[in-house]
Amino acid sequence: MLYCMLDGRARTSTELAIAAEVTASTASIHLSRLHDHHLVNVVAQGKHRYYALAGKDVARALEALSVVAGAPRRTGSRTPHPLRFARSCYDHIAGSVGVALHDRLQELRWFSPRPGDRTAYTLTPSGVSALEELGIDVDATRSERRRFAFGCIDWSERRPHIGGALGAALLAHALAKRWVSRDLDTRALSVTSFGRREMHKRLGLTLDE
Repeated sequence: MLYCMLDGRARTSTELAIAAEVTASTASIHLSRLHDHHLVNVVAQGKHRYYALAGKDVARALEALSVVAGAPRRTGSRTPHPLRFARSCYDHIAGSVGVALHDRLQELRWFSPRPGDRTAYTLTPSGVSALEELGIDVDATRSERRRFAFGCIDWSERRPHIGGALGAALLAHALAKRWVSRDLDTRALSVTSFGRREMHKRLGLTLDE
């Protein structure tokens, strides 16, 4: 149920029961425990109660657990291809697309590891200019009360994609510009034909099918 909420969207207990393949009463018991332990938030709206992850820290913990619990790479990934290719990791882009985007921006030297913390990233002057040219408000992104940018280990690829406020800004931009679209029922993201062209044109990023 927690992984079902990892796309950042709220769901009813009925929807989560279906996802977990348990009865409604069993789902209700588990959701109550998750709420008691501050892993989920619940909002009552009309006749329904909507559950969502309690925050980005919970999402990061789930991703980290997936890395630890995942099958060894030599056995091959059992993750469905659409989720391996592109998905939302709470509010940033994950999967092979997220990793490819991370590697390409690093290759372009738009960001670099922060001294003293190799997992945290800082934008270079050329990175700031390039992101603002894309239409991302860097100053507003920096002002958010969260980590600005860091390497989030991808549980299916075992390599980093971009997390933090910058990762969220990149996903929001990709959705707004219709480079990607959300799957209605899963965390999968679909890269549009337009998005492939734009990412190649603006970032020099070519995505495999």
